[in-house]
Amino acid sequence: MNLDPDLDLVLTRSVNAPPALLWKCWTRPEHLVHFFVPKPHRVTACRLDPRVGGAFETTFDVDGKEMHNNGVYLELIENEKLVFTDTYTEGWKPAPDPFMTAIVTFEDAGGGKTTYTAIARHRSKETAEQHKAMGFHDGWGTVVDQLETYAQGLMT
Repeated sequence: MNLDPDLDLVLTRSVNAPPALLWKCWTRPEHLVHFFVPKPHRVTACRLDPRVGGAFETTFDVDGKEMHNNGVYLELIENEKLVFTDTYTEGWKPAPDPFMTAIVTFEDAGGGKTTYTAIARHRSKETAEQHKAMGFHDGWGTVVDQLETYAQGLMT
């Protein structure tokens, strides 16, 4: 994958959980709500239809403010990769003010571990800088930590 340092923000971590379990967490609403935003913020609603063109919709409570994120899946390779965007909403309707496309990959690292990579791809350098200033690395880093803890709880 060709990354553009002006447009793409990247986070890679080793996660102590297998790719299939992380995939399950990312593609089922009953799991996604437990890790998708850094605590103390929370997901209050979630609708996932994991197929190309299917809904990827979440609602967050951030400091008492409700935030709606509506988008669609663009690509899914089971247990390996998922791509979703807010550029379109369900039915391929263009969004009025898109922010990013997310690319999440799960590479089997052996021994029940996964090399997890999250890429936030932006339309402009300004939007990428805005996301960086919002705390992309800390926020998405917290999300992957929460994902790892949640996934490990499912393994017991």
